[in-house]
Amino acid sequence: MTKVRIDKWLWSVRIYKSRTLATEACKEGRVKIATNSIKPSFLISEDDIVTVKKDGFNFVYKVVQLIEKRVGAPLAAVCYEDITSEEERNKYNAWFLNGMPAAVKREKGAGRPTKRERREIDTFKDDHFESNHELPL
Repeated sequence: MTKVRIDKWLWSVRIYKSRTLATEACKEGRVKIATNSIKPSFLISEDDIVTVKKDGFNFVYKVVQLIEKRVGAPLAAVCYEDITSEEERNKYNAWFLNGMPAAVKREKGAGRPTKRERREIDTFKDDHFESNHELPL
């Protein structure tokens, strides 16, 4: 196997939870190879550098091994090398451990957000993280 579709590979190595999410990310321009947005049908090969924008963070992966079928996390981890910058990884870890910014948190007991509120929250998060603001510690 010399080439694999990018959406299949992203799903197989567990970067996205579903192939549909991987396909949508490609269509929205959140997956790039060498600063070029690519289509879900783009064929990747080993040693390609893939940039994925996910949750407002830019992750960079080097393709080490090509697979088409989804495998367990330990097997998937050897198929790519995470070459994301240390600064971006620290920013993601701070966000992941501390939760989202205070402006996005809901009052306790307010229930689940409505569809409209969810969209507003997502828009806020996308705008906030696209402008590369530092998260408050």
